Amino acid sequence: MTTHSSHPDIIKRLKRAKGHLESTIAMLEAGRACIDIAQQLQAVEGAISNAKKTLVHDHIDHCLEHALKDGSPTSESIEEFKQITKYL
Repeated sequence: MTTHSSHPDIIKRLKRAKGHLESTIAMLEAGRACIDIAQQLQAVEGAISNAKKTLVHDHIDHCLEHALKDGSPTSESIEEFKQITKYL
């Protein structure tokens, strides 16, 4: 398993999303207003989306750099690029 330099930042973002999600559940259980819950869900969605984008972009940068160092991209690395860009 390869750890990229962005992984600690992604972990922080996901932990933040986890906190927002836990708050959302508590708000639902407490019967809070839908507008407040929707706002909290927006925060969850944004945190997860940003974590995903950071992961995908970092992976592309890392793999592209690796492919260029090796001379030329292989069909395997090209397929991997195609697969991961679906998540952008």
